[in-house]
Amino acid sequence: MQNLEVNDYLKQLGELLRKKQMTVTTAESCTGGGIASAITSISGSSEWFHSGYVTYSNLAKQKMLGVPGELLEQYGAVSEPVVLSMLEGAIRASGSHIGVAVSGIAGPTGAVPGKPVGTVCFAWGSGDGKKATTELFTGDREAVRQQSVEYAIKRLIEYVGF
Repeated sequence: MQNLEVNDYLKQLGELLRKKQMTVTTAESCTGGGIASAITSISGSSEWFHSGYVTYSNLAKQKMLGVPGELLEQYGAVSEPVVLSMLEGAIRASGSHIGVAVSGIAGPTGAVPGKPVGTVCFAWGSGDGKKATTELFTGDREAVRQQSVEYAIKRLIEYVGF
């Protein structure tokens, strides 16, 4: 369940996107559609939310978003190059102005050397400029997923606000 602060961020995002007549799309892995779910919990979001892609498996990332298999093999699904490719694919497939992509290890299993549980990669932006970062969140699976949703929404607000 999202808290009041997240609802405030979502409303702010919606106002910015409406004002700029822009739409947003999501490409999600570890959040399992949580970003899209949070966005669509806001009344009127159909004006600015275009679509969401839940690409939990590598095959889904390839088929739905066009992520090259070589990229997945070289860097792994939890990497900045892969989330940047996911972002590009979601924007291309949806026709949205901007998007956000996320892939990570929510736990309690799935950690690999150099990528502990809580490692989450994000990409956001548009064809005009994309950013990517890797964060390390703490807590159980649900906490990591919730922190990831909040982080993604905040990055979108910053991007649209400029």
